[in-house]
Amino acid sequence: MTKTPTNTRARWLAFVLPVAVTLVGFVSLVRASTVEAISTSGDPDTDAGQIKLLITKYAQSVDAADTSLAAEVWLDSPDVTFIHPLGHEHGFEQIKANVYTRLMGGMFSERKLSPRDISVHVHGDSAWAEFYWDFAAKRRADGSPITTHGRETQVYWKEQGRWRLVHVHYSGMPPAQTGTGF
Repeated sequence: MTKTPTNTRARWLAFVLPVAVTLVGFVSLVRASTVEAISTSGDPDTDAGQIKLLITKYAQSVDAADTSLAAEVWLDSPDVTFIHPLGHEHGFEQIKANVYTRLMGGMFSERKLSPRDISVHVHGDSAWAEFYWDFAAKRRADGSPITTHGRETQVYWKEQGRWRLVHVHYSGMPPAQTGTGF
């Protein structure tokens, strides 16, 4: 069977057009996210600014081990998750019990979480934030100080006009490996 130029062109368009549309959509998403992420520094009139303010409130809730303050940031749902080096919490009830009460309140008498280099990317009613953090605390058991550094990704959903935290994944900084390029 011989292909006619029209069939070849039609097949080529059938392949290229969806790819081009996808790329244009992706570029638009990246541009919109980047513009908002770069142009805000906690401005409550923008979505990215509202999320940055929620990250500040999140850090305050960790500092105080305060589940009531945490409830102003987190979506109260069994679907929210929190991945950390000591576990994987499912649902806001587990997050309150295991992260805020047992870990933060139970292990430390003082806490200070300091997020930095915050980058927020908004796409419609979904957003994600990435940042580095420094954590200074005193162990409840013996009063000894502890300082850790890490990075975190947070996912937000906008429900009924309000941004709510639905997922956190954090980890400590990887050990530096000299001479490996990593």
